Amino acid sequence: MSTAESETPKLPTSPSSRPVAVIDIGTSSIRMAIAEIDDHGGVRTLETLSQAVSLGKDTFAAGAIDKGTIEDCVRVLRSYRHVLKEYNVVSADQIRVVATSAVREARNRLAFNDRVYVATGLDVEPLDEAEVNRITYLGVQPFLQAQPSLSAAKTIVLEVGGGSTELLVVRNNNVLFSHSYRLGSLRLRETLEAYHTPSNQVREIMTSQIDRVVHQVCEDVNPEGQVEMVALGGDVRFAATQLVSDWDRSSPARVPLVALEEFTNEILQLSEDEIVRKHHMSFPAADTLGPALLTYITMARAFGLVNVMVSDANLRDGLLKEMATDSSWSDEFANQIIRSAVDLGSRYDFDEPHARHVAELSKKLFAELRDEHQLDRRHEVILYLAALLHEIGLYVSFQSHHKHAMYLIRNSELFGLGKKNVLLTALVARYYRRASPQPSHDGYSSLDRDDRVTVAKLAALLRVAVALDESRSQRIKDVQCRRDGSRLIIEVPDVDDLSLETLALRQSGSLFEEIFGLQVQLRIGKGMV
Repeated sequence: MSTAESETPKLPTSPSSRPVAVIDIGTSSIRMAIAEIDDHGGVRTLETLSQAVSLGKDTFAAGAIDKGTIEDCVRVLRSYRHVLKEYNVVSADQIRVVATSAVREARNRLAFNDRVYVATGLDVEPLDEAEVNRITYLGVQPFLQAQPSLSAAKTIVLEVGGGSTELLVVRNNNVLFSHSYRLGSLRLRETLEAYHTPSNQVREIMTSQIDRVVHQVCEDVNPEGQVEMVALGGDVRFAATQLVSDWDRSSPARVPLVALEEFTNEILQLSEDEIVRKHHMSFPAADTLGPALLTYITMARAFGLVNVMVSDANLRDGLLKEMATDSSWSDEFANQIIRSAVDLGSRYDFDEPHARHVAELSKKLFAELRDEHQLDRRHEVILYLAALLHEIGLYVSFQSHHKHAMYLIRNSELFGLGKKNVLLTALVARYYRRASPQPSHDGYSSLDRDDRVTVAKLAALLRVAVALDESRSQRIKDVQCRRDGSRLIIEVPDVDDLSLETLALRQSGSLFEEIFGLQVQLRIGKGMV
């Protein structure tokens, strides 16, 4: 929600603490959180600020951000810059600025980003839906872990934003499903205004729009079994403060659905002016309150819930956690994506033992050849995912199944993986066989040089890993690599014959030699440790 808010500044307490800040440019407000990060990755919030803007109204109604709105954003961000100087938050590595759907969907988003950078020096990073889901999970994870009742249950984490509704399904700290639905409180308002909906039909049409999305959610998420719902977002937080007088925000508030429905009905009967006067909130906040609350209660009813748990967690909490722990490509995050990829593979009847084994061999090759490829942790995860999914195109047809795999990956959701990284994963899987990457190939041609080289390197590694399990028996458990002049020697222990793998490598190993300048040879290793 877009209420103007500010906490009393808290001065840093430890000389070893590092001050940082995150700024979230949303559909109806620009919010900033300033915090200090200690040596152990702990986060202590020092101050939060929020200023209302009308980004969403512009984008969802006209498709672009008005020049006046851009200058409003610049003024807010300049004022935030002055506050940051007081906390000695001045360098680029101390600040992260993100934007969600209102900027991401605007056709003049590049002009917006450039104007902000010229005026403030702040580099705005538009987040796509998958990245929002990942960061939201980071923010809400401590709340989920602290609630024993949520461990065994299927927990739906729901945030109704101005432009979209983000949904996560979590059980035992594992993300089972994530999706972003094109239903937002402000987007809904703008649709009603665009069609000049009569006031006596507003709720009926609003309910119809919400019901369609809720029906889709129920198809995506099986409502059977024990289900809990954790609601995020400023609108539902405001409702919780009105309905739970003694809410300790360090833990979720349990709000009876009946009480939330009564409060929502009261809000929907008031005009925007009446909401502003009665509840002392900004006009943008009053505009989104009713549609957002109606979405929450409709979703809760669909899952047969009696209570809704409301958490104080938000996107900025996740951003701060990511800055504190450098968790953007942590083992935990990688495992969540891998689970999502295995689920995707199962949907297309992949050969799971073979896929998992090729993925593990790819991981070993990546580690052994680190000096050759010079790639980082993100690329290791992308290689692993591509290895898991390289054959899912067989579900469509054997012919050109590598191309079908690319299509399926590009058009599927992998938890927390942004569109660019999904494309890289799809391309690596596409090049596990047949032709080498070509400038004219779909997807590959859109990459910059660094990403093109990365795809070629990872595809070359994947081809070797696939050849090593040509027998599909998973008999090759380990490899050890060493360079011998212009040759790469891969020693394999505990096997008697490598003729099948050698033949497969001759047929597919040319890409490795083309990229790394090394001819690959397999040898039976003796006495490897």
